Amino acid sequence: MIFGIVSVLAAAALVAADQGIKLWASANLQPVGAMPLLPGIVELRFCLNDGMAFSMLAGKQALLIGVTSLMLLAVLIMLFVRKMPLAERIAWTLVLGGGVGNLVDRVLNGVVVDYINVLFMNFAIFNFADICVCVGVALLIVAALWETRQDEKTAKAGRQKETDAHEAD
Repeated sequence: MIFGIVSVLAAAALVAADQGIKLWASANLQPVGAMPLLPGIVELRFCLNDGMAFSMLAGKQALLIGVTSLMLLAVLIMLFVRKMPLAERIAWTLVLGGGVGNLVDRVLNGVVVDYINVLFMNFAIFNFADICVCVGVALLIVAALWETRQDEKTAKAGRQKETDAHEAD
């Protein structure tokens, strides 16, 4: 229970940071459009996105809000009822915080405020919440691969122990 509460508080802090940055972007970037952050590499560019990643499902706000809400509810419940390693808990907390950050935008404004534009490659404009979700998912993948590797090592050690026991007979 305590780990669930800590996870929710951490996710709430991520949402607060995300919303604060989006307020700043709306106030400071919207009037000018864009400003360099790292010249030639990254700029801050005000953009409103009514879709999800890469503007997929653009204009389908009700669907995006409904599906996102259900998924985030499942993550929230899981953070309270499932015992999990720290890396997995951090990952799901990042997903929850980022997902709620963008969900708040969708519910209140019908669009998500994006502002990070990578200039050295053709990529979508994104925001802090998107980074949280992507880092969370990447961490989940790494944690799953790590766990699989540890399980394989344990299984191999068990098989070796059996082989050694048979040879001793």
